[in-house]
Amino acid sequence: MGAMVRCWPVVFLLDSSVATVEAQPVFRGRVDLVRVGVTVVDAAGDPVEGLSVEDFVVTEDTRREMITYVSSGVASDLDTMPFHLGVRFDSSGSMGRDARFAKIAALRFLRSLDSAEDMTLIDSKVRVSRFSQRDFPRLVQRLRGQEAKGLTALYDALGVYLDGAFDQDGRKVLLLCANGSDTRSRLRLNELLELMRASDVTIYAIGFQTQNRTADRMMTRRRLEEIVELTGGQAYFPGSLDDLEAICQQISDEISTRYSLGYVSNDPATDGAWRQVTVTLSESRPELQQLRVRAREGYFAPYFEDGAPDPR
Repeated sequence: MGAMVRCWPVVFLLDSSVATVEAQPVFRGRVDLVRVGVTVVDAAGDPVEGLSVEDFVVTEDTRREMITYVSSGVASDLDTMPFHLGVRFDSSGSMGRDARFAKIAALRFLRSLDSAEDMTLIDSKVRVSRFSQRDFPRLVQRLRGQEAKGLTALYDALGVYLDGAFDQDGRKVLLLCANGSDTRSRLRLNELLELMRASDVTIYAIGFQTQNRTADRMMTRRRLEEIVELTGGQAYFPGSLDDLEAICQQISDEISTRYSLGYVSNDPATDGAWRQVTVTLSESRPELQQLRVRAREGYFAPYFEDGAPDPR
């Protein structure tokens, strides 16, 4: 989504050591066009295709906005909106035997989306590596070499990825393979959620819960759901390895049919305030009211101290 992005300064490293995360927010540049990723599903949870600009209604705060374009699926406009794919793979000791299942899920997911311009891997040591499609074999080798050991820095890893994704233009999707635990992050959950509100990355999570203590499962499950729902994504919790193939296919199908809406906000203010965005379907077609819509909750307005746009 466009507009100002409020981020925590982090060090973005490629194949390097643990990244550091600071707690002070900074303000980054603006983009006038607001982009909203939207998923529409039917009662069975299957993606709905074929909707047009007249079928959507976008409201920012209390104002209805004029949608300037609608595109469907990552392959529909790759020339103007490249597709960037990320995977946060948790190989910490808390994953235990589930780490093997997480590897399988990550690889199935990556193989199913070959239209991505690049693929970013964030491991449990908060090391970030970016691969092109032709480097896919190296990515597979890197994933398979991960061992389940050490502590978990889930929030730091997500913070580093989001910071690096800021400079990528286009659609951005992250698959989070984790159990929801965090045992050593410097970034706090509320800081991460604020950073996610300022980002335009859509996050899907596959939550592996079998190695979590029974008393912790509800908390870690809700944590993953909170993270993905804020971005318009979805969390899935496989009961067994047999569930993984269907889950990966469902996520891939949704991404391949996800809509992108664009509009220029009617609000000219550059105060950095949060703007609530609501996407619904037109009431002029009653059959659309049976469908469900998922989208990002909003974005931060541009912010300039002197009230003038950033010349960059």
